[in-house]
Amino acid sequence: MPHPLVIGYHLIWTAYGWWLPNDPRGSGSHTVADSLSELGDIHLGRKAIQPPGREIRQFYERAAELLQHELLTFHETERSIIAEAFGEVVERERYTCYACAVMPDHVHILIRKHKHTAEEMAGILMEVSRLKLVAAGHRVPSHPTWLIGPAWSVFLEHPDDVRRTIGYIERNPIKIRLPAQKWPFVQEYDNWPLHAGHSPKSPYAKRLQELGRYP
Repeated sequence: MPHPLVIGYHLIWTAYGWWLPNDPRGSGSHTVADSLSELGDIHLGRKAIQPPGREIRQFYERAAELLQHELLTFHETERSIIAEAFGEVVERERYTCYACAVMPDHVHILIRKHKHTAEEMAGILMEVSRLKLVAAGHRVPSHPTWLIGPAWSVFLEHPDDVRRTIGYIERNPIKIRLPAQKWPFVQEYDNWPLHAGHSPKSPYAKRLQELGRYP
Protein backbone atom coordinates (compact mmCIF):
# COMPACT_ATOMS: atom_id res chain seq x y z
CA MET A 1 0.00 0.00 0.00
CA PRO A 2 1.41 3.45 -0.87
CA HIS A 3 2.30 5.88 1.87
CA PRO A 4 1.65 9.63 1.96
CA LEU A 5 4.56 11.82 0.93
CA VAL A 6 6.87 12.89 3.74
CA ILE A 7 6.01 16.42 4.91
CA GLY A 8 8.37 16.89 7.84
CA TYR A 9 11.08 15.44 10.02
CA HIS A 10 11.36 14.95 13.75
CA LEU A 11 15.11 15.14 14.33
CA ILE A 12 16.65 13.89 17.57
CA TRP A 13 20.26 13.81 18.65
CA THR A 14 22.13 13.65 21.93
CA ALA A 15 25.03 15.41 23.53
CA TYR A 16 28.30 13.48 23.41
CA GLY A 17 28.20 10.23 25.37
CA TRP A 18 24.48 10.19 26.12
CA TRP A 19 22.12 7.45 24.93
CA LEU A 20 24.89 5.00 24.16
CA PRO A 21 24.32 1.95 21.93
CA ASN A 22 23.80 -0.31 24.95
CA ASP A 23 21.68 2.17 26.90
CA PRO A 24 19.35 0.15 29.18
CA ARG A 25 16.33 1.88 27.58
CA GLY A 26 17.24 0.36 24.18
CA SER A 27 18.69 2.15 21.16
CA GLY A 28 18.80 2.21 17.38
CA SER A 29 22.35 0.91 17.21
CA HIS A 30 23.59 -2.44 15.95
CA THR A 31 27.15 -2.29 17.28
CA VAL A 32 28.96 -1.01 20.35
CA ALA A 33 32.61 -0.06 20.79
CA ASP A 34 34.74 -2.65 22.58
CA SER A 35 35.58 -0.09 25.26
CA LEU A 36 31.89 0.15 26.20
CA SER A 37 30.89 -3.50 25.83
CA GLU A 38 31.22 -4.18 29.56
CA LEU A 39 28.26 -1.88 30.16
CA GLY A 40 25.91 -4.49 28.73
CA ASP A 41 24.38 -5.91 25.58
CA ILE A 42 22.53 -3.97 22.90
CA HIS A 43 18.75 -4.02 22.79
CA LEU A 44 17.69 -2.85 19.33
CA GLY A 45 14.74 -0.49 19.61
CA ARG A 46 13.17 1.20 22.60
CA LYS A 47 12.21 -1.33 25.27
CA ALA A 48 8.49 -1.75 25.88
CA ILE A 49 9.07 -1.70 29.64
CA GLN A 50 11.47 1.09 30.53
CA PRO A 51 14.02 0.68 33.35
CA PRO A 52 13.80 2.87 36.45
CA GLY A 53 15.72 6.14 36.55
CA ARG A 54 18.10 4.71 39.15
CA GLU A 55 19.31 2.06 36.67
CA ILE A 56 19.88 4.65 33.94
CA ARG A 57 21.85 6.91 36.30
CA GLN A 58 24.03 3.98 37.39
CA PHE A 59 24.65 3.06 33.75
CA TYR A 60 25.95 6.54 32.93
CA GLU A 61 28.01 6.75 36.09
CA ARG A 62 29.85 3.66 34.85
CA ALA A 63 29.95 4.98 31.28
CA ALA A 64 31.61 8.20 32.41
CA GLU A 65 34.61 6.18 33.55
CA LEU A 66 34.98 4.52 30.14
CA LEU A 67 34.33 7.38 27.70
CA GLN A 68 37.28 9.15 26.11
CA HIS A 69 35.89 12.60 26.99
CA GLU A 70 34.09 13.98 30.00
CA LEU A 71 30.34 13.41 30.07
CA LEU A 72 28.75 16.88 30.00
CA THR A 73 25.24 18.30 29.97
CA PHE A 74 23.93 21.70 28.86
CA HIS A 75 22.94 24.21 31.52
CA GLU A 76 20.44 27.01 30.93
CA THR A 77 22.88 29.47 29.33
CA GLU A 78 24.23 26.80 26.99
CA ARG A 79 20.73 25.73 25.99
CA SER A 80 20.03 29.35 25.06
CA ILE A 81 23.23 29.51 22.98
CA ILE A 82 22.24 26.33 21.16
CA ALA A 83 18.76 27.71 20.45
CA GLU A 84 20.26 30.97 19.19
CA ALA A 85 22.41 28.98 16.76
CA PHE A 86 19.37 27.04 15.60
CA GLY A 87 17.55 30.31 14.97
CA GLU A 88 20.40 31.56 12.81
CA VAL A 89 20.37 28.35 10.76
CA VAL A 90 16.58 28.38 10.37
CA GLU A 91 16.70 31.95 9.07
CA ARG A 92 19.73 31.46 6.82
CA GLU A 93 18.58 28.19 5.27
CA ARG A 94 14.90 29.19 5.24
CA TYR A 95 13.78 26.18 7.21
CA THR A 96 10.28 26.08 8.65
CA CYS A 97 10.45 24.89 12.25
CA TYR A 98 7.29 23.86 14.11
CA ALA A 99 8.76 22.74 17.44
CA CYS A 100 12.06 22.60 19.28
CA ALA A 101 13.21 21.46 22.72
CA VAL A 102 16.83 21.86 23.81
CA MET A 103 17.29 19.48 26.72
CA PRO A 104 20.24 19.05 29.11
CA ASP A 105 21.49 16.03 27.15
CA HIS A 106 19.63 15.96 23.83
CA VAL A 107 17.63 17.93 21.25
CA HIS A 108 14.26 17.53 19.56
CA ILE A 109 13.39 19.66 16.55
CA LEU A 110 10.60 19.38 13.97
CA ILE A 111 11.31 20.86 10.56
CA ARG A 112 9.12 20.94 7.48
CA LYS A 113 10.30 19.15 4.36
CA HIS A 114 13.06 21.12 2.62
CA LYS A 115 15.52 20.78 -0.25
CA HIS A 116 18.02 19.55 2.35
CA THR A 117 17.71 15.99 3.58
CA ALA A 118 16.99 15.28 7.22
CA GLU A 119 20.65 14.28 7.67
CA GLU A 120 21.86 17.52 6.10
CA MET A 121 19.61 19.67 8.25
CA ALA A 122 20.67 17.94 11.47
CA GLY A 123 24.33 18.14 10.46
CA ILE A 124 24.16 21.90 9.85
CA LEU A 125 22.31 22.52 13.11
CA MET A 126 24.81 20.45 15.08
CA GLU A 127 27.86 22.10 13.54
CA VAL A 128 26.69 25.70 13.89
CA SER A 129 25.61 25.17 17.51
CA ARG A 130 28.92 23.45 18.29
CA LEU A 131 30.90 26.36 16.88
CA LYS A 132 28.77 28.86 18.81
CA LEU A 133 29.34 27.01 22.10
CA VAL A 134 33.09 26.90 21.45
CA ALA A 135 33.20 30.59 20.54
CA ALA A 136 31.37 31.45 23.77
CA GLY A 137 33.89 29.43 25.79
CA HIS A 138 31.43 26.74 26.88
CA ARG A 139 33.20 23.88 25.08
CA VAL A 140 36.76 23.28 23.93
CA PRO A 141 37.22 22.25 20.29
CA SER A 142 38.75 18.92 21.31
CA HIS A 143 35.65 17.87 23.27
CA PRO A 144 32.83 16.54 21.07
CA THR A 145 29.63 18.48 21.63
CA TRP A 146 27.21 16.09 19.97
CA LEU A 147 26.94 12.37 19.37
CA ILE A 148 29.42 10.72 17.05
CA GLY A 149 27.30 9.81 14.05
CA PRO A 150 24.02 10.88 12.43
CA ALA A 151 20.92 12.12 14.21
CA TRP A 152 17.79 10.03 14.41
CA SER A 153 15.13 11.02 11.88
CA VAL A 154 11.42 10.27 12.19
CA PHE A 155 9.55 10.85 8.93
CA LEU A 156 6.19 12.58 9.33
CA GLU A 157 3.57 11.91 6.66
CA HIS A 158 0.34 13.55 7.81
CA PRO A 159 -0.68 16.75 9.63
CA ASP A 160 -1.91 14.53 12.48
CA ASP A 161 1.67 13.24 12.84
CA VAL A 162 2.99 16.80 12.92
CA ARG A 163 0.53 17.92 15.59
CA ARG A 164 1.19 14.85 17.74
CA THR A 165 4.95 15.39 17.49
CA ILE A 166 4.68 19.08 18.34
CA GLY A 167 2.89 18.15 21.55
CA TYR A 168 5.47 15.51 22.39
CA ILE A 169 8.38 17.92 21.85
CA GLU A 170 6.73 20.72 23.83
CA ARG A 171 6.17 18.39 26.79
CA ASN A 172 9.81 17.25 26.96
CA PRO A 173 11.15 20.09 29.16
CA ILE A 174 8.08 20.04 31.39
CA LYS A 175 8.54 16.32 32.10
CA ILE A 176 11.87 17.04 33.80
CA ARG A 177 10.55 20.18 35.52
CA LEU A 178 12.15 22.71 33.20
CA PRO A 179 10.13 25.72 32.02
CA ALA A 180 8.22 25.41 28.75
CA GLN A 181 10.40 26.54 25.86
CA LYS A 182 9.25 29.21 23.41
CA TRP A 183 11.86 29.99 20.75
CA PRO A 184 11.36 32.86 18.26
CA PHE A 185 12.29 30.70 15.26
CA VAL A 186 9.43 28.24 15.93
CA GLN A 187 6.32 28.91 13.87
CA GLU A 188 2.77 27.93 14.73
CA TYR A 189 1.70 24.95 12.63
CA ASP A 190 -0.87 25.94 9.98
CA ASN A 191 -1.83 22.37 8.92
CA TRP A 192 0.51 22.50 5.91
CA PRO A 193 0.21 20.99 3.31
CA LEU A 194 -3.53 20.79 3.98
CA HIS A 195 -3.59 24.43 5.05
CA ALA A 196 -6.40 26.78 4.08
CA GLY A 197 -6.36 27.39 0.34
CA HIS A 198 -4.34 24.27 -0.55
CA SER A 199 -5.07 22.56 -3.85
CA PRO A 200 -6.95 19.24 -3.60
CA LYS A 201 -5.19 18.37 -6.87
CA SER A 202 -1.67 18.59 -5.41
CA PRO A 203 0.38 15.35 -5.48
CA TYR A 204 0.14 15.15 -1.71
CA ALA A 205 -3.63 15.62 -1.58
CA LYS A 206 -4.11 13.08 -4.36
CA ARG A 207 -1.99 10.56 -2.47
CA LEU A 208 -4.13 11.01 0.63
CA GLN A 209 -7.26 10.64 -1.45
CA GLU A 210 -5.96 7.28 -2.72
CA LEU A 211 -5.48 6.20 0.87
CA GLY A 212 -8.82 7.51 2.08
CA ARG A 213 -7.11 9.98 4.46
CA TYR A 214 -8.18 13.22 2.80
CA PRO A 215 -8.98 15.79 4.01
